[in-house]
Amino acid sequence: MSEDDKPGGKPAIKAKAKIPNAKNIRSPEFTPHGISAGRGSGLNRPSAPSALTAKQARKRRTLMIAGLVVVALAISGGVVWWVNRPGPEIKVTGKFASEPKVDIPTDLAPEGKRKATVPIRGTGPKIANGDALYVQYAFYQWSKDKDEEDSSKQSTSKQLGSSYKQEAQGQPTRPLVVGKSGIKGFDQGMVGQTAGSRVVLQIPPSEGFGKDGAQLGLSGSDWVVFVVDVQAVVPKSPAPQGTKKELTDKKLPKVEDQGAGKAPKVTIPKGEDAPKKLEVKTLVEGTGPALAKGDEAVVNYQGKIWDTGKEFDSSWAQGGSPAKFPIGTGGTVPGFDKGLTGAKIGSRLLLILPPAEGYGKKGSPPSIKGDDTLVFVVDIIAKIQK
Repeated sequence: MSEDDKPGGKPAIKAKAKIPNAKNIRSPEFTPHGISAGRGSGLNRPSAPSALTAKQARKRRTLMIAGLVVVALAISGGVVWWVNRPGPEIKVTGKFASEPKVDIPTDLAPEGKRKATVPIRGTGPKIANGDALYVQYAFYQWSKDKDEEDSSKQSTSKQLGSSYKQEAQGQPTRPLVVGKSGIKGFDQGMVGQTAGSRVVLQIPPSEGFGKDGAQLGLSGSDWVVFVVDVQAVVPKSPAPQGTKKELTDKKLPKVEDQGAGKAPKVTIPKGEDAPKKLEVKTLVEGTGPALAKGDEAVVNYQGKIWDTGKEFDSSWAQGGSPAKFPIGTGGTVPGFDKGLTGAKIGSRLLLILPPAEGYGKKGSPPSIKGDDTLVFVVDIIAKIQK
């Protein structure tokens, strides 16, 4: 057994390693555990100097923050709009007093209570129960329709009537009296609206045509949509509105007021010859705008014959329903055209028409002869807005 193999023997040292002095250790040769000092590491590499000044850096940060705020607000606003976006609604477009374009969307279901919207709001007098309305209108059947194949389809609609079509066929429309139209939803929905307005009424079955609806093809569950352009409002008992003017000429008829909604008392002077020329006297000067050529005037009037004092015509005697006359276009007798042109709404006029300004030599048999002078008292109540 060799000496090296003996128990307790000291191993033979064959070579000695030289331990480097700590002062001679260079940094690449001594690195703390877990941290690389190779070229790929950026931890121990000095950063490049910034090309921005401190002020520029602050400005850049401010702009970045502002940009983030704008983006956040835009996203937030988009979410709010989507959640609160407007639902489908009935849309009515077109010029006032001209046939409108009406779009009743199929994804809008008729439900709830009566609804009134005003796409065009006028500045004329307010409507009260009992007022007579001169209007242009169109109305539509609006029915619920749950389409199993198309869940978005909630309703159907079709036009049932139109004053525009009536007039095109030569059928003039008559004024509607609020409270007596026969359509509860129309009567109640128009109260408080103003002349010059376009009103859209969504009327439920309980306030519609009732039993008469069957004649129009309406079922008991159908709604009705009215689009109404209010061209003039006539109060239940109209009267002149303005400043009273005294008539001192004793050779002319005497006119005495009898109260709102009533015909005046007209007394023709006895033994006086009728004037040879047109006479126009303002008894009450109205406060409204003046009538011009092409206007349509809404008036109450009374006509008598000078020689006999006999009344030959009167709107007051016809249930108090005013008449509508075109002005300055030859639609009535010449003296009426001339006398009303330039007169203000609200006025009361006395017109004396010799034959040439009335019905001429032929007269208007059997009531008016060719040589009759006519006496009119005219109250100008309103004009038709177009």
